[in-house]
Amino acid sequence: MAASGMEDERVSGEVRREEDDDDVPQLSAAAMEALREFLAEQQRPEEQDEGEGGGRVELVAEDWRLSQFWYEERTARALVEEVVHLVSPSGSGSAAGAVACIACPTLYAYLKKTDPGVPAQLLEYDERFGQYGGDFTFYDYNRPVELPPAMKHAYRVVVADPPYLSKECLEKVAKTVSFLAQPEGSFLLLLTGEVQKDRALELLNVHPCGFRPQHSNKLGNEFRLLTNYDPADRLGGWELGPK
Repeated sequence: MAASGMEDERVSGEVRREEDDDDVPQLSAAAMEALREFLAEQQRPEEQDEGEGGGRVELVAEDWRLSQFWYEERTARALVEEVVHLVSPSGSGSAAGAVACIACPTLYAYLKKTDPGVPAQLLEYDERFGQYGGDFTFYDYNRPVELPPAMKHAYRVVVADPPYLSKECLEKVAKTVSFLAQPEGSFLLLLTGEVQKDRALELLNVHPCGFRPQHSNKLGNEFRLLTNYDPADRLGGWELGPK
């Protein structure tokens, strides 16, 4: 992504060209300043306070063009607690399996901050997350299994948050889940819209939990957490049957 100074020069250049044509509406000084502030904000990482956990989690700014919406702190913490429980079932703290995070960088960031020893891989289209080095794998859901062969059936826990609420997107992400998950004894946590609940059950055999994930920027669509296992007294357990 270009530096903010370059963006300023580009925007200013566009305005100078527009000044040659009196019929083209001009940006006011206030609007220009607001635009500069927005572009600068896109370059700065967002910080989420970890509260009692100590420290801060830095995230790149959301890019709504990529359908990016970060989880609020309570949601991220609840998911991390569950993931750590699943990979360390004995409570010893030693990870018994790796975690794949499909299009959920908030979870990855909180997981590595909370328990750096848990092996985790972030699969993301946004290459800004290349800052995570070997923990980052470029992922395009339109090519669901174009991934390194070493990742096939390598993960005990898979957490997926499809970027779009469409049938096509969920179907392709489901193929990625099948590619990544261990054939036996793996756990899937799917975060998606309420409207995808029935389709997700058909594709991935997941059921909604009582816990309701929330995002830092409140969304109009109701989101749900669905799992392929019953978390019992965690995450509100499965919600079975009609409400």
